[in-house]
Amino acid sequence: VSAALKEGHVTPTELCQRCLALIKSTKFLNAYITVAEETALKQAEESEKRYKRGQPLGVLDGIPVAVKDNFNTAGIETTCASNMLKGYISPYNATVVQKLLDQGAVLLGKTNLDEFAMGSGSTDGVFGPVRNPWSYSRQYKEKSVPKSHSEDKESNWVITGGSSGGSAAAVSSFTCFAALGSDTGGSTRNPAAHCGVVGLKPTYGLISRHGLIPLVNSMDVPGILTRCVDDAAVLLGSLAGHDPKDSTTIQDTFKPFKLPSLPDVSKLSIGIPKEYHAPGLSSEILALWSKAADLFKNAGAKVIEVSLPNTCYSIVCYHVLCTAEVASNMARFDGLEYGHRSDMNKSTESMYAATRREGFNDVVRGRILSGNYFLLKQNYENYFIKAQKVRRLIANDFLKVFRSGVDILLTPTTLSDAVPYMEFIKEDNRTRSEQDDILTQAANMAGLPAINVPTALSERGLPVGLQFIGRSFQEKQLLTVAKWFEKQVKFPMIQLEEVERHNHNVFQHQKSASFS
Repeated sequence: VSAALKEGHVTPTELCQRCLALIKSTKFLNAYITVAEETALKQAEESEKRYKRGQPLGVLDGIPVAVKDNFNTAGIETTCASNMLKGYISPYNATVVQKLLDQGAVLLGKTNLDEFAMGSGSTDGVFGPVRNPWSYSRQYKEKSVPKSHSEDKESNWVITGGSSGGSAAAVSSFTCFAALGSDTGGSTRNPAAHCGVVGLKPTYGLISRHGLIPLVNSMDVPGILTRCVDDAAVLLGSLAGHDPKDSTTIQDTFKPFKLPSLPDVSKLSIGIPKEYHAPGLSSEILALWSKAADLFKNAGAKVIEVSLPNTCYSIVCYHVLCTAEVASNMARFDGLEYGHRSDMNKSTESMYAATRREGFNDVVRGRILSGNYFLLKQNYENYFIKAQKVRRLIANDFLKVFRSGVDILLTPTTLSDAVPYMEFIKEDNRTRSEQDDILTQAANMAGLPAINVPTALSERGLPVGLQFIGRSFQEKQLLTVAKWFEKQVKFPMIQLEEVERHNHNVFQHQKSASFS
């Protein structure tokens, strides 16, 4: 679409208007919390002037993007899908948002999520659940037969995964060309797998977290959601690098890279971690995983089974560390400086308590409670310190495997395809997150880059993805392998009637550009 803008087949304003029209017609997906129509059209107008002068700012100039609603955006509400921040407008932009705007991207709006990004379904925010665009695709409709006539068509829709479900749904339904998510335990890769898009979690420290409202500071990473691997590389190139406002970013300068047009994997060694054959892994995904390994074998790559022995402890370890950091991070929402404030005015203490009770949902309050328990003086050594030691063991497992000559690990991203909403809500958030994060969160514990690549459609006509995990800061190698794999599997395009109604040569061009 960038080429179409350069060649004048379409103007930034037309493109922006088309995306805004699509957002309106796919409103039922609930992918966006806030749509910034006026500012988006203004940004598109500015971009158009630059194209007319023949001085676009780069590949992203005029490209419509969306941002998860836990990144601060100056002048646009940032809610984290919580009553605690309803109406909160940040005085500054997150670094990643600023970088997108500096390169001429058009910010369409803020996308839906689980409250404060705690969850794996995008069903727990105060603005309601996000619906997976594939629920309305021809592929799914043809395969899904209602159990009875009385079964309402409405209740048949499936979840997007989470917590960046809004961003994944936005990219998947063509309402934007790329979106930002955040990834703490798989929150970008999980919805990417369920929505059939590419989801990249970069190495910890490669992209600035400044302005991303923190969940777990030692694991949070801004994530990138796009429709193809090349697009993810373009976005990474414009977002990565040192930020003086975030002391955890790398000091070295990051050189943006272009992926080879004919990637070669014949000299690589691909590791298949046996521990990822987890309980609950669907036979369909297992079969796809073996098929993928065979693809690499047939291309001349060395495929070997490897062991990451401490994987089985990672969920418990993650639960302790995650809740401990959440408890610390959520202390800032006390009703004094910003966000919701209760009318309870008997005392400061009662105002704090009432504010937090009214502002947070059960999931957030539950995590604060557990976290404070693990951090109590008498529990600190037994839980928090022990979990930190186990985290080190998990990170060392990966180091050993990579030192043994393995270049990339190939694993499933999720245990199954997307679940119908009615089925998903039968279990509580914590149980669900434990099941859904099992294959993704070890990469966060070790700070490694990982990417979901859409692989095939399940028997139910829903997307299934596989995950590649790379060495620290070896994004170029990781994305090159992902691009090779993407070319091999030729993932089908979603057939959405809403999009087809709006069909126009821009989308025709987009199809040929991204899905050839």
